[in-house]
Amino acid sequence: MYSIVDIETTGGTKITEISIFIHDGEKVIDEYTTLINPESNIPPFITSLTGINNYMVRDSPKFYEIAKRIYEITKDTIFVAHSVNFDYNIIQKEFKALGANFKRKKLCTVRLSRKLIPGLKSYSLGALCATQNISIIDRHRARGDAEATVILFEKLLKLDNHDVFESFLNPRSREATLPPLLSKKIFDDLSIKEGVYYFKNEKKDIIYVGKANNIKQRVLSHFYDKAKKETVMCMETADISFTETGSELVALLFESAEIKRLYPKYNRSQRRTNESIGMFSYEDRNGIIHLASNKVKLIRNPIIKFYNTTECRVFMERLCEDFELCPKYCHLQTNVESCFHYQIKKCKGICRKEEDIKSYNNRVQKAIASVRFNSKNFVIKENGRTENEYAFILVLEGFYKGFGYLPKKKEINSMTDYLETIQAQNDNKDVNRILNVYLDKNEDNIKILTQEFANSNQSYHVLSNQID
Repeated sequence: MYSIVDIETTGGTKITEISIFIHDGEKVIDEYTTLINPESNIPPFITSLTGINNYMVRDSPKFYEIAKRIYEITKDTIFVAHSVNFDYNIIQKEFKALGANFKRKKLCTVRLSRKLIPGLKSYSLGALCATQNISIIDRHRARGDAEATVILFEKLLKLDNHDVFESFLNPRSREATLPPLLSKKIFDDLSIKEGVYYFKNEKKDIIYVGKANNIKQRVLSHFYDKAKKETVMCMETADISFTETGSELVALLFESAEIKRLYPKYNRSQRRTNESIGMFSYEDRNGIIHLASNKVKLIRNPIIKFYNTTECRVFMERLCEDFELCPKYCHLQTNVESCFHYQIKKCKGICRKEEDIKSYNNRVQKAIASVRFNSKNFVIKENGRTENEYAFILVLEGFYKGFGYLPKKKEINSMTDYLETIQAQNDNKDVNRILNVYLDKNEDNIKILTQEFANSNQSYHVLSNQID
């Protein structure tokens, strides 16, 4: 026995209409259709699509008043719908809100159609009905769509020699769990290793990027997630690709970079790319060394990087105070004739030429040296994608440069060995957070590089700037 179902909603998780046709495998033997008062507003765009408005459902039964009828009529049946997980999950949520458990075996007419009627450009209900000469009366109304699904279902039954239906009902096949547009082969071919995965729609646009220690298991968890965002995203997913990383840390860093590069529709966190601010120095025509700040991408060799202008300014103010520098020549005070720090005896008057330039520049150089001393050079070593390689993450002068892979047997003689194989990445606040969490717990995987090694090849500066 089958219960062929269609629902209309408010655009969220509240049902406004439901239609159920009970089918014995040969014909319809029962039907139940009703409008439902969702106890919430129906948006105008939903009304324009379905024709159902707030007035129509005003005197209709609420879900709890018809829940028993829905439960009983579908009992001991296989729940069938076009994109079954959408209808099934919403009905299941309505029952859960009442403290009841609604559980039925499921069949999806989208997935069945893709198997039994292959090669179509679209498997939407409207497109399928057009290719199969099925008339839809009252499109986007529950009864009209459910009735069309009944006719489609009967055609699919005739096309099947029972193998397809039986395989889809086998719990091990996961056919009822997978999104309607996703091929089972694509899912079966997913890696069980660490990496980054990409959900794509029918147009091959990447709509979501994620990372996992076990890609296949993590992807499957999306399909079981009943949250609205997850349900809608999975309904749209037609393809999944992946990249193995060999390491959870590399997966985290690569995921963050890919989200910022691709800006996927369903990734909310980490999408913003706030421009980093860098501190740099230069010498003016009078020979005085200035400290200043600008966007990192506009600076050739930043001394240190910050993730917002406030953070940078506070740091430079502290340098001014610690090394008795002039705020005017640190560009903390602009369009002023008199330096306030000189008035309160916190600097020695280079802006008034009361101090010699050499003495002032020495203090600036000490300030710069104190910053560079704290900007470490180090490599993090992690597992590679195979047993014969390892992954490395490179940080130079406090700046994340990217990650790469090297053979375990390769001898590292200079910085070029790292830079020639690195996948260059941008440093940002999210990367800083990821690395800080890792560094707090994995000190044994960190190799500190000496300044001599970091500068061990002339090509270092060229390659390093290219990465920035």
